[in-house]
Amino acid sequence: MTSLQIQPTEFRIYDINIYDINQQFAHADAVEMIQWAVETFGEGLAMSTSFGIHSAVMLHMVTQVAPQIPVIWVDTGYLPATTYIFAEELTQRLNLNLKVYQSPLSPARMEALHGKLWAQDVESFNRYDQLRKVEPMQRALQELRVTAWLAGLRRNQTDHRKTLEPVSLQGELYKILPILNWSSKAVYEYLMAHDLPYHPLFDEGYVTVGDWHSSRPLTALDDNERDTRFNGLKQECGIHLPQTLEESKSLDSSLL
Repeated sequence: MTSLQIQPTEFRIYDINIYDINQQFAHADAVEMIQWAVETFGEGLAMSTSFGIHSAVMLHMVTQVAPQIPVIWVDTGYLPATTYIFAEELTQRLNLNLKVYQSPLSPARMEALHGKLWAQDVESFNRYDQLRKVEPMQRALQELRVTAWLAGLRRNQTDHRKTLEPVSLQGELYKILPILNWSSKAVYEYLMAHDLPYHPLFDEGYVTVGDWHSSRPLTALDDNERDTRFNGLKQECGIHLPQTLEESKSLDSSLL
């Protein structure tokens, strides 16, 4: 796999015909999409990671093409200890250019002022996600001057993700999803082929993992793997839903 040097690239939002690009990538492999993104967006390209169960796939694949790409990780302050260890090990192994972002409100201060927002109702849980995940992510994208964003979303994960295309606009940013059409089998085969680790909680029955307080192992009663996240109340935290920094700030003002 050829490593590409990221170069500054100027482009305008109408320089890319998203419909044509998606037709072009209908049967392309993930690496081709990543190479196109690197060549097209240059220094404006970044990727995100959650250091979740199969995060090593995208981290390995992308950094084989663009070793110095900024890797944005939103640390909520409530991740399992195993996630922090897993993140450290992968960062060292893949020599990641990791950019860690967090909420300006510490977990202790948030709980003192507003209680355990994740343990209340759906509205409170949404406020929690907005504060601890969405706002830090939007701030990262702005501060790093990101114009295009690589993410490891897959169609079979949530109802929202079933509606996505490999290349789209999220606000004013291009969103590129190289493994959108991958099956769980394809993910596993990539991990094995490249001797990559999966998150340690996979061995305890977790098929997806986020914060310790609202993630649990999969059971026979679950209809979807995302039932094990967010206390079963929803499927998305909001990071990958249409959102602007201005909206994020206005929603957070009542909490800070």
